[in-house]
Amino acid sequence: MLQTENLTFQYKKNETIFSFPNITLEKQEDLLILGKSGIGKTTLLHLLAGILKPTSGKITINNVDINKLKDHALDAFRGKNIGLVFQKKHAIPSLNVFDNLQARLYFSKMSINNNKIDLLLQELGLSHVKNSKINSLSEGQLQRLNIALSVIHNPQIILADEPTSSLDDQNCKIVIALLKKQAQETQANLIVITHDHRVKSSFQNSITL
Repeated sequence: MLQTENLTFQYKKNETIFSFPNITLEKQEDLLILGKSGIGKTTLLHLLAGILKPTSGKITINNVDINKLKDHALDAFRGKNIGLVFQKKHAIPSLNVFDNLQARLYFSKMSINNNKIDLLLQELGLSHVKNSKINSLSEGQLQRLNIALSVIHNPQIILADEPTSSLDDQNCKIVIALLKKQAQETQANLIVITHDHRVKSSFQNSITL
């Protein structure tokens, strides 16, 4: 479960103070967060991931107040419980696709299950590029690899930052369907933050910043 209370954030004194609505998600509930550029969508995602600390307010994930965790404990908690889908690729360029997923499990301190990796690659249509280096992948393949990296460790929460902004209508639908399916299979909360209104019909729960 994820819950936020009275979240605010300010990057520097005398700059804009972002205030965010309260969020309560039960297990496996999805949420779409819409808003125009500059409204604080990515800031909110980084707060939920524990990358930023709020100026005020509280974030609770599975009954853990993440802002009370010390840096090392927070890193470990994030690595185990949160999957992040960034706009830009965050795979390791020197490793191939398969090795990137092995590394993700290693850094999450989870056992490396090659069969599990193969099954996920097959489901995401990436089996034929499992031995390919990152720089040789297409944009669509990179996006699917980002999804694989975000779910391979069975996180409790998947946070996706503008996952469809650079995609055409067909691939937009494919990516959202893949995210929702992976979240369902790992029984995770899925939170998509975007300005792309094309995805609104795919979500029952949505808020606009």
